[in-house]
Amino acid sequence: MKVRLIKRQTIVDFVKANAQAKEGFDIWMNQLKHANWSNLNDIKNTHNSADLIGNGTNRVIFDIGGNKYRMICSYYVGRTNFHLYINWIGTHTQYDKLCAQNKQFTIDKY
Repeated sequence: MKVRLIKRQTIVDFVKANAQAKEGFDIWMNQLKHANWSNLNDIKNTHNSADLIGNGTNRVIFDIGGNKYRMICSYYVGRTNFHLYINWIGTHTQYDKLCAQNKQFTIDKY
């Protein structure tokens, strides 16, 4: 199934504010454009550094730009599309702080 990214503007805004992140997000977006996902294993096949958070959250963490940036997304597998919703984007350091507060399961900043 085609992957439908919800709130692509979130990435555009993040890259505007963090120009050094552009290359990593461009690569990620290009991979996503050509992705064909029907199950969770397909996420790992496209982005081998992706990790499912679990805990019943339907969330996945993407490492972007050589692990300099992290993005938390929720996912929903529909009938015709695999929906990916951006919940949060930040640096690896910001992500570590988020995890220390145990917020990676609930944050929905965007």
